[in-house]
Amino acid sequence: MQLRSGPLKGVRVVEMAGLGPAPFSAMHLADLGAEVVRVARPGQKYPFPIKEKFNIYDRSRRSVVLDLQTDDGQAALWQLLERAEILIEGFRPGVMEKLGFGPDEVLGRSPALVYGRMTGWGQTGPLAQAAGHDLNYAALSGAIWSVGDADAPPTVPLNVVGDLAGGAMMLSVGVLAALTHARATGQGQVVDTAMTDGSALMMAMQYGFLSAGFWNDNERGSNFLNGGMAWYGCYETLDRQYVALGCLEPQFYAEFLERMGLTNDPVFKDQYTSTTQTLKKERLTEVFASKTRDEWCAILEGTDACFAPVLSMSEAPDHPQNKARCTFVDVDGVIQPAPAPRFSRTPAAPPTAAGAREMTVTEILSYWSVAS
Repeated sequence: MQLRSGPLKGVRVVEMAGLGPAPFSAMHLADLGAEVVRVARPGQKYPFPIKEKFNIYDRSRRSVVLDLQTDDGQAALWQLLERAEILIEGFRPGVMEKLGFGPDEVLGRSPALVYGRMTGWGQTGPLAQAAGHDLNYAALSGAIWSVGDADAPPTVPLNVVGDLAGGAMMLSVGVLAALTHARATGQGQVVDTAMTDGSALMMAMQYGFLSAGFWNDNERGSNFLNGGMAWYGCYETLDRQYVALGCLEPQFYAEFLERMGLTNDPVFKDQYTSTTQTLKKERLTEVFASKTRDEWCAILEGTDACFAPVLSMSEAPDHPQNKARCTFVDVDGVIQPAPAPRFSRTPAAPPTAAGAREMTVTEILSYWSVAS
């Protein structure tokens, strides 16, 4: 059996099968070369009405089915944990303890193990046992309040802010940081990852602006990164497509105006003046509506005007920049994002199909012997 390649080659990870950010983190670790084994319970199925191969979060790893209500199932999981370096679980606080695999028990037997825990509210606090989802967790951190127009409810920003940026990526960084410590000292630890904490951290710059009096927290859509500035937003084109403009710095703003023929328009003279932003938006709305998206791409794309077409998910894989970098790959007929980031010395292997290959614990342990 061939090992995965990448900077995490040989790192052994046990993932307790679940939904949301924990599987994304496990996918990310597998993308970067870790040997991840997904532990599922009997009868556990992907809850959405699509084939397993479309559950991209489960790509590039193997799986085992264990009934942890039985002595044999528990013994098998202990065998895996005693060889693993990282455990990832995304259950409600207390579930792993009830199964007999809480941190005290696991670290007592495997003191160098990194125990990664992924929840919405965290392991502690008055909401720790409450149900919730990405939007709820990001709402509590202040992240959702600032997204959207002033005269409408906050916009739902997919599940990227809480689940993925504030959750999965924080878990990945956390367990790898703890692994560095564990390998140096032989001491494992618990990594308590909460989507509320992580989405709050994503707002670090905005909280700094708020403290400096440089951010309006009373009116949504009034700041320079959330729609308050005419030159940082999206506009509709003649063919009912959209373009994204982000010429934040003065030199890029100047180039944008020159290429648009607006350099001498008095409305655009002062870039940051709040009193002219509405007029700027009205003027840019009119101008962008005069040409198609492709026509604007011919004028602005690839320049320092800080411009891009707003692509649909169906369009994105075919854009020349994405094609040049192989940003998307085809795995078993499923177009999906490629592993990221890129490594010059230890490049990641292409993903394998989702629907983790089921193996026995004996097979996995034999495979891990090769990996180590």
